[in-house]
Amino acid sequence: MPNFRLNFFVDEVGQYIADNVKLMTNLQTIAESLNTKCKGQAWIIVTAQQAITEVVGDMTARQENDFSKIQARFAIRMPLNSADVAEVIQRRLLSKTDSAQIMLGNLHDKEENNLKTLFDFADGSIRLKNYRDREHFVASYPFPPYQYTLFQMAITSLSQHNAFEGKHSSVGERSMLGVFQEVAKTLADRPVGGLATFDLMFEGIRTALKSSVQQSVQIAERNLDDPFAVRVLKALFLVKYVKEFKPTVRNISVLLLSEFEADQAGQRRKIEDALARLERETYIQRNGEVYEFLTNEEKDVEAEIKALDVDPTEISKELETLAFDTILRHRKIKHLTTGFEYSFSRKLDDHLLGREYELSINIISPFNDDAAAPDAVRMRNMGREELAIVLQPDVRFIRDLTLFRQTDKFIRQSRSGSPQPGRDRIILEKGEQNSRRAKDLELRLRKLMAAARLFVRGDELDIGGDDPQDRVVKAFQALVDKVYVNLPMLRGVNYVEADIAKAASPTSTLFGEAGTGLTEAEQDVLNHIQSQARNGVKVSAKYLTERFGAKPYGWPTVATLCLTASLSGKGKCETRSDGTPLEGAELARALNNSHTLGNILLTPQLEFTSSQIRAAKDLYKELFGLPADGSDARVLGGEWAESIRKLADELSRLVTERYKYPFVAALEPLRDQVVAMVGKPAAWYITEPVNQEDALLNAKEDILDKIRSFMGGAQREIYDDVRDFLQAQEANIGYVDAAAGEKLRAALSDPDCYKGTAIQALKSDLYALKDKVELDVLKERKAVIAAVDECADKVAQTAEFQALTPEQQDKICRSVASHKAGLDAVTMIPILRDRANGARSSLMQQMLADIARMTQPPAPTPADPGMKERPAPAPRPPSYVNAADIKVAYPRPYLAEEADVDQYVNELRKTLMAEIAAGKKVIV
Repeated sequence: MPNFRLNFFVDEVGQYIADNVKLMTNLQTIAESLNTKCKGQAWIIVTAQQAITEVVGDMTARQENDFSKIQARFAIRMPLNSADVAEVIQRRLLSKTDSAQIMLGNLHDKEENNLKTLFDFADGSIRLKNYRDREHFVASYPFPPYQYTLFQMAITSLSQHNAFEGKHSSVGERSMLGVFQEVAKTLADRPVGGLATFDLMFEGIRTALKSSVQQSVQIAERNLDDPFAVRVLKALFLVKYVKEFKPTVRNISVLLLSEFEADQAGQRRKIEDALARLERETYIQRNGEVYEFLTNEEKDVEAEIKALDVDPTEISKELETLAFDTILRHRKIKHLTTGFEYSFSRKLDDHLLGREYELSINIISPFNDDAAAPDAVRMRNMGREELAIVLQPDVRFIRDLTLFRQTDKFIRQSRSGSPQPGRDRIILEKGEQNSRRAKDLELRLRKLMAAARLFVRGDELDIGGDDPQDRVVKAFQALVDKVYVNLPMLRGVNYVEADIAKAASPTSTLFGEAGTGLTEAEQDVLNHIQSQARNGVKVSAKYLTERFGAKPYGWPTVATLCLTASLSGKGKCETRSDGTPLEGAELARALNNSHTLGNILLTPQLEFTSSQIRAAKDLYKELFGLPADGSDARVLGGEWAESIRKLADELSRLVTERYKYPFVAALEPLRDQVVAMVGKPAAWYITEPVNQEDALLNAKEDILDKIRSFMGGAQREIYDDVRDFLQAQEANIGYVDAAAGEKLRAALSDPDCYKGTAIQALKSDLYALKDKVELDVLKERKAVIAAVDECADKVAQTAEFQALTPEQQDKICRSVASHKAGLDAVTMIPILRDRANGARSSLMQQMLADIARMTQPPAPTPADPGMKERPAPAPRPPSYVNAADIKVAYPRPYLAEEADVDQYVNELRKTLMAEIAAGKKVIV
């Protein structure tokens, strides 16, 4: 048929298909068959409570792929949103008669101003529509406009959490019509002016809800004798999963507003009482200002949480962390006047937390009974060095903090159990809620601390402001001022480490013009050092920092060190470290090193009269030969110490030269005396050296000055020349003039030779002896040369020498010359004489032997030697003997007469002939 049209309707397709894939393909088969049979002249129209893509609420990935195959069959979509539903409800269910429109119009005009605020949700909740105008009010009455959107969000979120019977129950916009109709019927008999409360919506969906889901409401209806609490519970049930809505007391009050003229303050108190009861009986839970309905599983978890025992120390630790670490965030607080940061003890309800210091901050928490009795805290605070912070009583804060610890403990314990998907989801939500609860606790504790009463030494401080940290810091200033009453002695100066070096300088102006006079603070430090010294105690720098860092002073460590350095710089006390005096830059470096403060000892400087100072200065000038610069005992003592050290070094250096100058041994007594004076305290030099004045000055004038003069003048050069000459010419002097040499030695060994002109007189004797020695050495050197030349002349006249070739003669001459080589370097007379005697006695014999070896003929060789014939012996070279070496056998020791001479000559002739007969040649 040309005008044929077929419309095929499928109502509630969601419930028809559900999660059955076969029914889905059946619907696809119908669509394809109708298209084929009707040649495109058929329409398939389906209805559903939700968008077609959400029909199957819990589709798997495979089901989604299957369902997508038929989506193309439904190209035209006509969604029915909440705005359209509201319009349908208003026109079909809430249409008014003419008289009713007049009455409601007048009611709108009467309440027009209230309407702008009555239905506004606060506390960070979602913004929902209010009445737009008079016509909107008349059309929507008795339902406030927010209920359309909020209820639609409520049933959708309940559906997503499987709260309804049937997996694919109708929970879309269409289902709202029936619910609003039921509520409207309930309110039909009420007079004009009443409003539909949100809890009434529960009755509209009760029959569709799973029994397990609404079990808590049913139990409350049976067991609670408070209908209003049940209404509150129903309202909380509806908005449980609407995350955008914050069910605070204010917003719940809006949900339960039943009439325009209601006492809102009274209703809020009534709601608070109902919420408290529901929370006690674990129907709901509170997280800060927000309340939440609990399902059966959630109730079980909540009951387990509240049943956990939490040690009070855990609560205290959590409160300490919140108050001190999160809100206050200071371990030290800076005192604005001095710029010094003071550490403080942490106390919570009078219990010390951690390390103890002199100052304390004591927080009286809502857990303490004294939170409601601040006067008792004030009385205890009078004798303490603490800032008492009395928080106002807050039962809810106590309960929430306890619940926070219980929940945290429960979550940590639950992590070790076996997986339980439903329970694990609840525990995860509890963790998120607890995180929000922690932030809420911090915010509320900030408000409590901002409103807390503050006490210092029994006085309440009037410090305003909303920042708790700022209030505590300001109150701490008052605590420092009241405890450290001597703090003003520092005159409000902010000391830094760089000031220590300035204070240690004698010319410092840090505490006054040109360092003169003592400030009140300096005088207190000096008085304490002096009082300890009277008891025989040396005070350390570390002890001073601890003593004046405590009450009633409270001085910063660097301030005490500056004052200590200043007292030393002004000569009021003496500072030593390991026995070594410290002054100026060295003192500043030591005081800047915290590890050495315990070794830095201070003693008061003794006071001396002007006559004592003058006597010490006079002796200094005479002993050291220059005036002292210092006019006070400390500076003068320092100059004495330095000069004594230098004098001791000089004397020790002089005494060590005793091996060269024996007379300096006279300085040993003075050296020992001066060395014993080294390293004494500055005050010692003002009095003690004067007692040794005579010995010191006598030794200086009689010995030291003369030795200095000797060692620095020409006498030392003469002494050195004589000593060096005697050492160098010791072997010659005995041959030249032994008496002159002994005279020189005696003069050098004289212990008083440095006195007078004895050494200077030696100069002429030295040069006289020096001339003698050098002349004798020259004479002995010439004697050696003459002996060698004489020997060479005799050898040159011999026939053997004449028979040598020129080359052999030249070799003999070079041998002779070698005996004269190096004579200029020989300065010892014994050596020269030995050389001359050697030339006379053995040189000619040696030369003739060398000539004989050169002229010796070769050994004869036979023409044809036989086997039994021995070869002729080689000719032996002639041997030579000195006539002086030949011993004549003469019986008498001497010659006395001519006959003796004749006899000796005969014996000599026999002896010489015997030597010649033996083949020797006699050198005469």
